[in-house]
Amino acid sequence: MQRIILLLLLITFIGGSAHSQTSKLPNNYNVIWKSQSKNSFESMPLGGGDIGLNVWVENDELLFYVGQSGTFDENNQMLKHGRVRVSSEPNLFKDGVRFIQELKLNEGYILIKSQNAEGQIEFKLWVDVFKPVIHIEAVSEEPVTLHAQYESWRLQDVEIPLGLRHACFSYTSFPGTVITYKDSISTQKGSVQWFHRNKADKLLYDFIVEQQGLNDVKKQIPNTQLGRTFGGTLYGEGMVSNGTDTGKYISTDYKAWKIKSEKPQKKSHIKLALNTGQYGKLDEWYAALNNTIKEARLDKKAFQNTVDWWKNYWNKSYILLNHEQSNQEDTLWQVGRNYQLFRYMLGCNAYGEYPSKFNGSLFTVDPVFTRKKYDWTPDFRAWGGGSFTAQNQRLVYWPMLKSGDFDLMIPQFKYYTRALSAAEARTKVYWNHEGACFTEQLENFGLPFAGGWGFESGARKRNIDTEFGVQTNKHVSYHYVNQLEFSLMMLDYYEFTRKDISSYLPFIKSSLVFFDQHYQYRFNQKTGETLDKNDKLVIFPSTAAEMYKIAKNPSDIIAALTTILNRMEKLPKKYVSKEERAYYKGYKNRVPKIPFDTKKGNKVIKPAESWKHVANKEIPELYPVFPYGIYGVHKPDDIGVAINTFKYGESNEKRNFTECWSQVGIFAARLGLVEEAAHLVKDKLKDADNRFPAFWGPGPDWIPDVDHGGAGMINLQEMLVQTYGDSIFLLPAWPKDWDVKFKLHAPNQTCIEVELKDGKLVQLNVSPKKAKNRIRIPDWVN
Repeated sequence: MQRIILLLLLITFIGGSAHSQTSKLPNNYNVIWKSQSKNSFESMPLGGGDIGLNVWVENDELLFYVGQSGTFDENNQMLKHGRVRVSSEPNLFKDGVRFIQELKLNEGYILIKSQNAEGQIEFKLWVDVFKPVIHIEAVSEEPVTLHAQYESWRLQDVEIPLGLRHACFSYTSFPGTVITYKDSISTQKGSVQWFHRNKADKLLYDFIVEQQGLNDVKKQIPNTQLGRTFGGTLYGEGMVSNGTDTGKYISTDYKAWKIKSEKPQKKSHIKLALNTGQYGKLDEWYAALNNTIKEARLDKKAFQNTVDWWKNYWNKSYILLNHEQSNQEDTLWQVGRNYQLFRYMLGCNAYGEYPSKFNGSLFTVDPVFTRKKYDWTPDFRAWGGGSFTAQNQRLVYWPMLKSGDFDLMIPQFKYYTRALSAAEARTKVYWNHEGACFTEQLENFGLPFAGGWGFESGARKRNIDTEFGVQTNKHVSYHYVNQLEFSLMMLDYYEFTRKDISSYLPFIKSSLVFFDQHYQYRFNQKTGETLDKNDKLVIFPSTAAEMYKIAKNPSDIIAALTTILNRMEKLPKKYVSKEERAYYKGYKNRVPKIPFDTKKGNKVIKPAESWKHVANKEIPELYPVFPYGIYGVHKPDDIGVAINTFKYGESNEKRNFTECWSQVGIFAARLGLVEEAAHLVKDKLKDADNRFPAFWGPGPDWIPDVDHGGAGMINLQEMLVQTYGDSIFLLPAWPKDWDVKFKLHAPNQTCIEVELKDGKLVQLNVSPKKAKNRIRIPDWVN
């Protein structure tokens, strides 16, 4: 274990405030392709605000899929808006002598250039960060006729086969009929307009409320599907309608609505204006869309404002490795570049109504490229659209604290606060006590997914012996801990930003109350007592993560309660009353101690006091290390038991699983295990096997595997900076021979900018300056 020493005046603080520095990513981090793509799987992400595109050039045509936050249909699938195809006449992509497609990271747009014997053309694609408008600007040497078409495959109501219902996760294995309903599409003068409006009598919401016996409290369950309408308009100045066409792309038939330039010209500008939300009347949706079109026409600074947003985004935070040389075969260089690429993908949904999904975010494409058995439309993704798996989602949002992307965290927080009344209502109905019960996999209106509850018949039939209120699916039953983890994330958000968290406190408090009252209720049912002989809660039946089932006193829950209750006691008076503070003090005394075991003569943390069976690939006994911070480099006297657990613990063999949601590298970094952390972060953030380097996956999830990228970001961040209380530990798990330049954030509105070269601290800027006394560095740094 390396010795940590207090940073004194031996370090020269260069350049004043870290916030004052302007930063630019190296141009060699831009992704550049010099050939067209074979298909949509070889696409490049583009986005802004709450919109994500997959952009590629195939068979001499420019194509892109359009995704947007909140496009949930009747079955809670997350549907694409559609696909757009653009070409020129003459076709300047055909038989080209030069082709370049480049993602301009610093400015947030894609530039495509092509040249052939007939001339050259340049396309600039960008998404307005502040308005839901997509822009395609074309410039050519000679006048050309630009052709554009909107393509849709939702032309009629289509029944989803039983084996292809993973996109509407609740209906997976449902023995009844499930239908994706058609869109409404029309050609206007020189434009194409489309929309999907959920049918009020076909909503998954109503199905689940009735399935789970909650009709009496239906008013307390927010209906996120009713009136939900999404669509848009494809249009451009000087464009005229050009009929329709049909075709087939990959596995899916489509119809195209076409527009083209009224006359050849050197400059063209095509736009897609989008609108997604809940509207009482369709006219309200039309009015909002038309207002967006009007604003886009009047806004002459939209592109510059978008570029400025992206420049500010990169100035907030970065991690650069071997960036001065463009050796793309160097895995360490890939780690630095891919960290930025993935953060770019997260930034594309900065202002979404809903958080970025762990299973593809806004960037899924035709599913057959991910898994051949899912030969269906581009709307398909495994693990659902409007349903969320908390174990995976959390890893997408933890890295946003140290990257300073605090505004990006709000949609994830609102996801839970929006559904709080539903979680509290179901608790009251099922167990007649207080508190919010959020399950591991739930729909965005706050109730468990229908397949986890179980159906009256079929492959996922509800077991008649399953207690009312409990999911019959053995993988997720009794799995409630992640509401505590998101509670901690909200508290950390406060520690980092000092922004008001009044709107999040009801969720945090209700999540805590649930565990206290629920397990007193459970123990009372069994014994007539509320606490054991030591006046402790008995957390049973429960689960240690999704791993150790029918568990008693899981270490992850104990660590979560211990950490969060300590934090609640320390909050200012405006957040916690005197009575609440006294309650948390007593509650903390009721929390059982973390269980221990001995393995190969070493003391280790147990996953739980006991359990009946094992599932999945996780290491819950190390959750006291991350995210709950009970063990780590900040407590050198206690860290040995956690290191023993990493090496010899019950779940030791699960360290071999490193993709997707695995956080083995995060554990290694938190424990100061330099060699392991370095190896694992390379494994996590090296180039994906797919054409775009940060489209990892599928692993157990999907492509792009967003929780894989999030876990990799955390791994790298924790190697560079760890915090505990007022202390900031610099380079706690960093290899001595790795040069790095980074800018990261810490609690109390602190920003740290560092350059390490040849083991020497070349630069260290801290803002505010008084925070320098909180920084600790390892003694190997010169």
